[in-house]
Amino acid sequence: MQGFNTMIKQTEIQLSGYKRGYHLITSDISRAFTEWPETGILNILVKHTSAGITINENADPSVRSDFKSFIDKLVPENDPVYTHILEGDDDMPAHLKASLIGQSITIPVTNYRLNLGTWQGIYFCEFRNYGGNRNLVLTLYY
Repeated sequence: MQGFNTMIKQTEIQLSGYKRGYHLITSDISRAFTEWPETGILNILVKHTSAGITINENADPSVRSDFKSFIDKLVPENDPVYTHILEGDDDMPAHLKASLIGQSITIPVTNYRLNLGTWQGIYFCEFRNYGGNRNLVLTLYY
């Protein structure tokens, strides 16, 4: 296709050890690049197997606590079927939760900003009790 040039910017950010739960990081992501293109696509990858990322309600904090309650009920700790138990009671459930939620999302960029719905926010999902610092790779295509 003549005249079609794709540009790519990539950066890695580190989130400081969040406690177990669902945390809004939309503003952290928005600050990751000093300039946003008029149009493009942003991909966010969580570089860990016991944390995830998703998009959901950004206004009412009870949504985040309900997420935690539901996922903890869906994937309980101390289930006797787990054999991967050397790293703590929260480890294997964290891996399963991360696979269910996912480690990557893609968001359109429109008019120099993330094109999220009015009530949408980006959740970082920490599934370990003490996950420590977490790294995210942000790749911007435009």
